[in-house]
Amino acid sequence: MKREEFLESLPEKQISVLLAEDHASFRKSLRLLIEFDGDIEVEGEAKNGREAVRMTKSLHPEVIVMDLTMPFLNGLQATEEIMAQSPGTRVLILSAHPDPEYIKKAVRCGASGYLIKQSSTHVLAHAIREVFKGNSFFCAPITKALCEECKKVFGTAELLKKKAACLSIPYGSEDH
Repeated sequence: MKREEFLESLPEKQISVLLAEDHASFRKSLRLLIEFDGDIEVEGEAKNGREAVRMTKSLHPEVIVMDLTMPFLNGLQATEEIMAQSPGTRVLILSAHPDPEYIKKAVRCGASGYLIKQSSTHVLAHAIREVFKGNSFFCAPITKALCEECKKVFGTAELLKKKAACLSIPYGSEDH
């Protein structure tokens, strides 16, 4: 698909975004990347978690791109506060930490997605669009880690089939 065709296929409505990142130069780069395609507008930039919470109250962004490690209030704490005050807002974590524990905590706090900063640049805008639509989005390395976690928790498919077979009670049995 050509770029023009892609742009024509995008919705006319712009997605409002708040960037929460403590490094000013990285934040500016993110803004340029995000706004390149034209369907996403950065309405504000927060340099710490406390500012992100405050700006969410006043700007009502649809999506927040949130760094994890920021001063005053980290990204997890800020996400938790934002979700309590504005549950319709979607938070997309953008972090240098691919640790499964951070990912689990982010999801528990209400984040809709998680990207590592090393993700390719086109993934960020796609992730914003997906969480805006109400979907979850995790970059490929995170998805792999989540699959491994699920295997640990749930076991393999064969093991699950065996467990289900042992637990099933025939329909219509008199022992209900």
